[in-house]
Amino acid sequence: MSGQQSEVTFRFLAQPTDVNFGGKVHGGMVMKWIDQAGYAAAVGWSGAYCVTVAVGGIQFVQPILIGDLVTVKAKLIHTGSSSMHFSVDVLAADLKGGNPRLATSCVIVFVALDAPDGKPTPVEAWVPRDENEIKLQEYARRLLALSKEMEQQVADVRPPLREPKR
Repeated sequence: MSGQQSEVTFRFLAQPTDVNFGGKVHGGMVMKWIDQAGYAAAVGWSGAYCVTVAVGGIQFVQPILIGDLVTVKAKLIHTGSSSMHFSVDVLAADLKGGNPRLATSCVIVFVALDAPDGKPTPVEAWVPRDENEIKLQEYARRLLALSKEMEQQVADVRPPLREPKR
């Protein structure tokens, strides 16, 4: 049963424990936030347990500083039979009146799994409602095609895996 929630927004302050040695929030923490917001949105849409299967097109645009108000927005932009693709924007703003700035953006893909077997389970199809959503869906489709092409290129050059000697 689908929850029909196609967007999620998280807001919180960047903490001292989130930063790297340069004093800026490290990419791993930002990726964790992206995964958490995407998971909440995926479960909200599908009504099922979901797992991350891919992150594509990630761009770290501006740094996030300690004390910045961080906003993570995940928006559904494409569905497959059991997959959901979300556009995620991470914004940061100085609490003393700074305008929000884009810090990071990407597309993250989740697959819904059924409870008894942990196998992919169908999700309700998402239909774009306006011109902007149509563009976002096309972007998701292009990233998916590029990802499949990259997988094939890696498979073509990867040496075969060998069984360990016993």
